[in-house]
Amino acid sequence: MASTDESLYPIAVLIDELRNEDVQLRLNSIKKLSTIAVALGVERTRNELIPFLTDTVDDEDEVLWALAEQLGSFIGLVGGPGYAHCLLPPLESLATVEETVVRDKAVESLVAVAEQHSQSDCETHFVPLVKRLSQGDWFTSRSSACGLYTVAYRLSSANIQSELRQHFRSLCSDDTPMVRRSAASRLGQFAKEMSLDYVKSDIVPLFAQLAADDQDSVRLLAVESAAPIAEILNQADVESLVMPVVRLATTDKSWRVRYMIADKFADLQKSVSSETNRNELVLAFSSLLKDSEAEVRAAACQKLKTFCEHLPESNRVDAILQEILPCAEALVSDGNQHVKTALASVVMGLAPLLGKEPTLEHLLPLFLTQLRDECPEVRLNIISNLDSVSKVIGISQLSQSLLPAIVELAEDQKWRVRLAIIEYMPLLASQLGVEFFNEKFNPLCMAWLADNVYAVREAAASNLRRLVEAFGSDWAKVHLIPKVLAMSQDPNYLHRLTTLFCINVLAGVVTSDIVNTSIVAALRQLATDSVANVRFNVAKTVTLISSTLGREVVDQSIKPALQQLATDSDVDVKFYAQEALSAVA
Repeated sequence: MASTDESLYPIAVLIDELRNEDVQLRLNSIKKLSTIAVALGVERTRNELIPFLTDTVDDEDEVLWALAEQLGSFIGLVGGPGYAHCLLPPLESLATVEETVVRDKAVESLVAVAEQHSQSDCETHFVPLVKRLSQGDWFTSRSSACGLYTVAYRLSSANIQSELRQHFRSLCSDDTPMVRRSAASRLGQFAKEMSLDYVKSDIVPLFAQLAADDQDSVRLLAVESAAPIAEILNQADVESLVMPVVRLATTDKSWRVRYMIADKFADLQKSVSSETNRNELVLAFSSLLKDSEAEVRAAACQKLKTFCEHLPESNRVDAILQEILPCAEALVSDGNQHVKTALASVVMGLAPLLGKEPTLEHLLPLFLTQLRDECPEVRLNIISNLDSVSKVIGISQLSQSLLPAIVELAEDQKWRVRLAIIEYMPLLASQLGVEFFNEKFNPLCMAWLADNVYAVREAAASNLRRLVEAFGSDWAKVHLIPKVLAMSQDPNYLHRLTTLFCINVLAGVVTSDIVNTSIVAALRQLATDSVANVRFNVAKTVTLISSTLGREVVDQSIKPALQQLATDSDVDVKFYAQEALSAVA
């Protein structure tokens, strides 16, 4: 008797916690269901736990979502695939609740459970469930049913499949837009389970019907199914059955539908013939690039490179030059920042498709305009993709065309523009290589260190660290350190201070040999500077880089200099010198 009571204890605890007023306790209990099921064993889980859970589907959405998730992985706990149907009742109830996220998770778990059914079990248990949900009084059950047809159809015999097609047709004509929307979103998946004949006789008419729905939320989901349906059909059928719908979608009165077709255009492109690609799709895509809504133009811009790559090689260059580039030229000065940013992220990818001469003649003017754009994301996207252009036109051509524009920005009168270009310099360095950087950009980087705006000098100093990380310590020893340390002799004390700021960021990325020789020598010299601000910054620099200094160098060179500063007449110099002495002790 005691052992029986003991075996009942887990289910008793579960029931108590599931009925507790505290939502968190109920949620914790649901998350422990697998532990409870293991304690009960498969038979009692089937006979006691699952019926109990079926009766308790009336709780907070968070608890119901967790329950739907748990039940999806319960097959092994009820005895394996042969007993998977035991999990259907609670999941069926969860698939009818009002909250969408709970229903979606229930549908996901129902699909996972159904996939473990044999054909006979599917037709005996799962298909009736799908039919019940499809004929439910509330739209919630009918909406959930749409997500179950794919797996049910795959596991059923021909007769049952015919019934399922009929029920799905009814859902596509449902009075409630939410149900039609759910059906439209599953149309492409469902089509993949059917033979070609049934796709043409059943799915294509439903696709056309839903794409012409009076609700734009239904139309846009139907349009999303165009690409997967087109993949199944042959080219002739695509052009006669799918393309008319696509043509209508590109001029749909709802921008959301046009946005969806723009986003899926490149996927659809793979399924049509070269002639259709050349004649119809190029014109349709151009119209999307000219759309009145910024969201549609941005979506089309993001697909620009992919679309052009999929064009037939025989007339790709002509199509781009005659139809696509005129649109791109207009978009470069678009009033919407997101459109310009999307275009800048892909437009340089057209260079390999066009070749050298068309790139020089048609694309470079666009790049120059975008490099001067007031939006930093636009400039960054252009600079990030310079390598794709340099491979086509060569680094010498690039230096003659784009780089003067970059230099112009680097010397702009507005300090914020100069600051923005500094941030892109390490990226430019990695794109263009060390030799080119040394020749064209190294002088700029040094000039920024002497800028009359502190924010620019500070950013230029931080920039040096990223350059050393890109090019290595040996490069820094030859091309960077001598120029930086030469500034310690500059008559302007602000430039001498900049030397210290550079040392702060470089000490951690150059070799200890450079730190303990060149940098330490500069610190000793600056420790005797006539300006107190420079002297106490020497002490602060020593504190910051103390971990990179060798013990012998500290004892012989650094400590004597700091001890001298500790007796300085300036109170700030004394304070920071004492701190530095403590750091190197």
